[in-house]
Amino acid sequence: MVTTNKVAEMDWGMVWSGARERLRRELGEAVFDAWIAPLSFVNAANGEVKIGAVKPFARNWVSSHYSARIERALKAEGGQPSSLSIVLSEPKPMIGGGLAREPQAPPSAEIAYFRSPDANGEKQPEPVRNLWNRPLHAGQSFESFVCGPANEFAYRAARAAVENEDGDISILYLHGNFGNGKTHLLNAAALEARRRGRRALLLGAEDFMRQFLGAVGRRDTLTFKEELRAAEMLLIDDLQHICRSNSTISEFLHTVNAFTTMGHCLAIAADRPPQALEALGDDIRSRLSGGLVIPVEKPDRATRLAILESRAAETARQRPNAALPREVLERIADIENASPRDLIGIFTRLSTYADLTKKPVTLEVVEETVSHPAVAARKTSIEDIQRKTAEYYKLDIRDFHSPLRTRRVARPRQVAMYLSRELTMRSLPEIGRRFGGRDHTTVLHACRRVSALCQEDDKFRQEVEFLRSFLSPVG
Repeated sequence: MVTTNKVAEMDWGMVWSGARERLRRELGEAVFDAWIAPLSFVNAANGEVKIGAVKPFARNWVSSHYSARIERALKAEGGQPSSLSIVLSEPKPMIGGGLAREPQAPPSAEIAYFRSPDANGEKQPEPVRNLWNRPLHAGQSFESFVCGPANEFAYRAARAAVENEDGDISILYLHGNFGNGKTHLLNAAALEARRRGRRALLLGAEDFMRQFLGAVGRRDTLTFKEELRAAEMLLIDDLQHICRSNSTISEFLHTVNAFTTMGHCLAIAADRPPQALEALGDDIRSRLSGGLVIPVEKPDRATRLAILESRAAETARQRPNAALPREVLERIADIENASPRDLIGIFTRLSTYADLTKKPVTLEVVEETVSHPAVAARKTSIEDIQRKTAEYYKLDIRDFHSPLRTRRVARPRQVAMYLSRELTMRSLPEIGRRFGGRDHTTVLHACRRVSALCQEDDKFRQEVEFLRSFLSPVG
């Protein structure tokens, strides 16, 4: 009887509040926001504690995966529940009307935290890399995407996948050649989803595979699964690169099934349709083929010209000396086999020429640029990238293979690694081997660093685009 009285007198509101903060520290922000933050304390009668979830799926998932953790957290905060139940409850209204909003998505470059004890036994935050670290490209939005007959369906489907939160589009699959705008659409969808307060996670297939295999090595795949499933919208780019490991393919199938069950959206981009990804199993190909599968083709001339005009207007605002005349834009748009990425590469090369030399870009200069046989016929190799980057930064190509870590060498080496990943089909481990036997994580860090600097520093971005323009195969 005494125990019952103590339970009745306990301030369970305070206990639940403390338990929530303890769970936030243990699980990390992404998992906490997805599963614990929406929960509410219902009541505690005779030690039987009831925690409320708004949706049946959330109730079932929390009951299966987190009830033991919740019970331990309650006990750690002084509560002594004789039992714990996760039940359905009504959403709590906010003062002034409306319903409480679900937690916001992590910002594009936010770092999750785990806790480690300090000298006094207190737990302090320390940064830890996780799935949510990949930054989004602020310039690749729906507003900056140029539509045309070849990509309008894909564009509208990507917008619908974000705007329709009822799950009508559970799988969106975009496929097409490199440089046609698939990555732009995925990035734009992630940006818009986060702007609307949804937890959107954009990963490259290499990121997915690296993170999963790393979790397997640490024997911590549960954390990987929890972080992944914390997303309301998961976007995976370059799916074809995931077809290298049976365990990774198996985990990807589990991910597809989980997101379909949860009613969350899965958006995928690849260089070919699902049925052409031979390394995937029949079950995955069938599941992906049952989604909304849309090709993204090369643009027609009118769209190519609109893309160039859009880039020209942006460039003119930032660098007036780099402006190109209309006739030059029309000549570039005449290149029938060029992808949007190819067009931007040619445009960047010519505008940089105009900016640095202060000379007008004539049609003769354009013809020399687009018709040069060394540019039109070759495929870019890592050796080409190393050689051109070393020349640009006035280095010896052997510096890229050396252990030197001075800024004079390290930054150009990072640029060369970034361009190797952007312009070749080589894997991260292979790129690392070509740069003095470096680890694939070093290459990934270099790519992320260069990508971030391009958004922060206009001068650095111009250097990288200038190099890319000379190295990108066009025709």
